[in-house]
Amino acid sequence: MPAPWNTFVEGDNLDVLPTLAAGSVDLIYVDPPYNTGNDFAYHDDFRGGRGSGAVGRHGAWTAMMRPRLDEARRVLAPGGAIFVSIDDHEVAYLRLLMDEVFGEANLLGQIVVNLNPKGRQLGRGFATSHEYLLAYARDLPRCVLDASSPTGVMESDFPLLTDDGRRYRRLPLRNTNKKFNPATAPTLHFPLWGDPTTGRVAAAPFTGATRVEPVFGDGRPAVWRWSVPRIEERADDLECRVVRGARGERVDVFQRDWLQPADGASRRKKLRTIWLAEEVGSTDTAVAELKALVGHVFESPKPTGLVRRILETMPADARVLDFFAGSGTTGHAVALANTADGGTRTCLSVNSAEPTRPGSNAARAGYPTVAAITRARLRAVAERHGGGYVERTADVPVG
Repeated sequence: MPAPWNTFVEGDNLDVLPTLAAGSVDLIYVDPPYNTGNDFAYHDDFRGGRGSGAVGRHGAWTAMMRPRLDEARRVLAPGGAIFVSIDDHEVAYLRLLMDEVFGEANLLGQIVVNLNPKGRQLGRGFATSHEYLLAYARDLPRCVLDASSPTGVMESDFPLLTDDGRRYRRLPLRNTNKKFNPATAPTLHFPLWGDPTTGRVAAAPFTGATRVEPVFGDGRPAVWRWSVPRIEERADDLECRVVRGARGERVDVFQRDWLQPADGASRRKKLRTIWLAEEVGSTDTAVAELKALVGHVFESPKPTGLVRRILETMPADARVLDFFAGSGTTGHAVALANTADGGTRTCLSVNSAEPTRPGSNAARAGYPTVAAITRARLRAVAERHGGGYVERTADVPVG
């Protein structure tokens, strides 16, 4: 019987995490309580903190996070990755802390997420419209994360057409990065042969061909991106043409980069480090998503689109963990992703029985704790999208 898409554990995450087996999780996403002093649907014990002033507040917050991140690293599989949402108040401290726990060399990126396009209008200074997402690998050489997405591919990015209607764009076959040159990559510096009239390219001379050397725009020697065997294997994906540059006309070789690869794989586009609200959703859309399931009971949930973009970077059978589950966005996103692509992702959500704030929408709606909100949402998600839902207690190890 397939594993349920969603499992929920109510309890302190520092009690639950040690019950998980080492290396048992492929992807972690967490949205921890921010140390901002703003009101939350639940009380944040880490505002204020020990000591006095900003150093005391930051120190208390990082002291709370450190053992949880240590456990997160332990439970991550060698090929796994972790994403942590954070705002301006703690991003510098969290970056240093994650460098210590996961290793600076394992940083995958610091992403800017445009969750509030209109900007926050209260307070002094600028109207902040973003938060951050810190991404780290458990072990970068073995990490299976693919920092690309199929949803960002635009047909207009591939403006050229073959006679049979296939869309493509031209990419220089020479390596445009000047770190790669005949001195650093000598095996990739060799002549090709091309006919700009027919477009034919080959690794050996042929009738009517012109010898083509890889050069930078300033005329200095460059190298190709492909080796001779790959060029011979994929000669039909290459094109020779005349180009005009600062030094006049010359013959060059280009790769035909297809919108739909010949192997039938889905086209993916490398993700940038700025994620816009129109791509991943906003706080407003997140509130609407949650309201549609359980009511307006959480002031600042994350949109499922944000988590789905993260999920797209990992295999479709990833084991996902969110140990600051909040309103249950991660579990909801896993169900939506599985429904969309037939994946078999599973999500373990952990949340404490932190009381909701007296007088808050959640309290008035009958949710005494944040865990009650998580539970209600994940139950509603299972009813609407299927995939199964189970609950465990904090004292029972989760398989």
